[in-house]
Amino acid sequence: MNKKEKAIALFKDGYNCSQAVLLAFAEELGLDEKTALKLATPFGGGMGRLREVCGAFSGLLMVAGLKYAPADPKDQKAKAAHYALVQQLAEAFKKQNGSIICRELLGVNGAQAPVPQERTEQYYKKRPCADMVGSAAEILEKLLSDNQK
Repeated sequence: MNKKEKAIALFKDGYNCSQAVLLAFAEELGLDEKTALKLATPFGGGMGRLREVCGAFSGLLMVAGLKYAPADPKDQKAKAAHYALVQQLAEAFKKQNGSIICRELLGVNGAQAPVPQERTEQYYKKRPCADMVGSAAEILEKLLSDNQK
């Protein structure tokens, strides 16, 4: 199973969009599952169902940060290079999905009730979230593959 398939399966098992992406890559990042789940939880639903930045995209950035972010806060060159990577990832996600904003991807207005919707067959039919999770994982797989060459 590739990372895209793994992330989608995790999402369909009930993990939020951000958790599903981070968990798909956690082992190779040396991140234990419990820490990954706690770290990513607030970002689901566009940050706690505020419908702001897409949780799948937030999970993508967590993986990119853990893998590539500079450790020295004074290294301006490395920080600039990392921010350039973030912007490239945002463009790749937008190109595939049209936006990085949850409410735009879902076609809803603003924050939603904080109680997550029950995951039913209907839920998965009307929400593109599994596709967003898959897209984020696919972008990360390409990034990791390209950087190993």
